[in-house]
Amino acid sequence: MRVSILAVGRLRTGPEKSLIDDYLTRFDRTGRALGLGPARVVEVEDKKNAGMGAEAALLRKALPAGAVLCTLDERGKQLSSPDFADRMAGWRDTGRQDLALVIGGADGIDPSLRAEADFSISFGAMVWPHMLVRVMLAEQLYRAATILAGSPYHRV
Repeated sequence: MRVSILAVGRLRTGPEKSLIDDYLTRFDRTGRALGLGPARVVEVEDKKNAGMGAEAALLRKALPAGAVLCTLDERGKQLSSPDFADRMAGWRDTGRQDLALVIGGADGIDPSLRAEADFSISFGAMVWPHMLVRVMLAEQLYRAATILAGSPYHRV
């Protein structure tokens, strides 16, 4: 199952981008034998500053056809890392070819796009900077792959 992180805004070169690249490379290596990956980041940018509706339209255009649509939103469900791994495995095992994990812009995700989501994840009640959400998500993808592979990376 291919994984796309769809995010509003551009991430410049820096420590966050390096961490994301590292975790996604690890995910690809670990996930390959599990039917997970490759992973990619797709950035969309509303250059006209037309708001959440315009961002949602750009995100929809970037969605792979038939993908599981999972939003990252403060109103989403908080999952443990093993639960996230199980959910990913479940989507993969039902034959879904793509998983799209969507990170909205500064104002969040347009309600119409949130309503279309198959699932919504929250990293807690706090709001996180989008660049850090990308890093945390990339790490959780890698962690999920290691959990499914039985690797000792995840310790409880």
